[in-house]
Amino acid sequence: MDKVVFSAAEAVADIPDGASLAVGGFGLCGIPSVLIRELHSRGTKDLSVVSNNCGVDDWGLGILLASKRIRRIQASYVGENKEFERQYLQGELEVELTPQGSLAEKLRAGGAGIPAFYTMTGVGTQVAEGGLPLRYAPGGGEIVKASEPKETREFTVDGKTEEYVLEPSIVTDFALIRAWKGDSHGNMVFRTSARNFNPLAAMAGRITICEVEHLYDPGELDPDEVHLPGIYVQRVVELTHRQVKDKRIEKRTTRPNPQRAGAGSEDLESED
Repeated sequence: MDKVVFSAAEAVADIPDGASLAVGGFGLCGIPSVLIRELHSRGTKDLSVVSNNCGVDDWGLGILLASKRIRRIQASYVGENKEFERQYLQGELEVELTPQGSLAEKLRAGGAGIPAFYTMTGVGTQVAEGGLPLRYAPGGGEIVKASEPKETREFTVDGKTEEYVLEPSIVTDFALIRAWKGDSHGNMVFRTSARNFNPLAAMAGRITICEVEHLYDPGELDPDEVHLPGIYVQRVVELTHRQVKDKRIEKRTTRPNPQRAGAGSEDLESED
């Protein structure tokens, strides 16, 4: 039952070239940055990634992207990464954009053994009708691969008939996640926004690897606070104090401090 491995390098050592990965996190919050760096150090390439976003130019999945280790990504938000935009438009990267709620449910459904589900999200758009550019020709311009039409069906709910689109679930070879607290059996607790995609990515992975900030012995966590049961986690990596503190802020927003430092001094700023 003890799932703790010695290091992040050991934890990702068997991820091969061409593997599919579900990666947790939301923006730069709760991303498995240590595992991603180790994967980058190993030189693993040709990866197919499913994640809400792709980090920024120099952090998170952005470092794999900059080294052209990612072949394909399925995501819902990619607007903060200029290198992502360049690779996509220049035909170097295949991209499948998916509505955020649908992406979350596709990951959850994959972990629950549900092959597909119907949703109203995307009905009447290219999400359902097909034609979304997945890959451009080298150098950009011509679309060489586009999304296929998806099956639609009408359902009557509360006396109202609506059209729904069939979305296939997602299962990946591996999942990389980060948790706030966890135990050696793989039970995990997430903090605030880090809970958005980490549990779902964990469910979708056939082998899930979790880097955890605070590791506890079995029985020390209150069962009522566990967000992800250990059945979904195969490997646990305990982070060092330095690794825990090494976090980035995607957008720093400040406002003038109402208390001035003194006559003639500049306004202080505090994080909002």
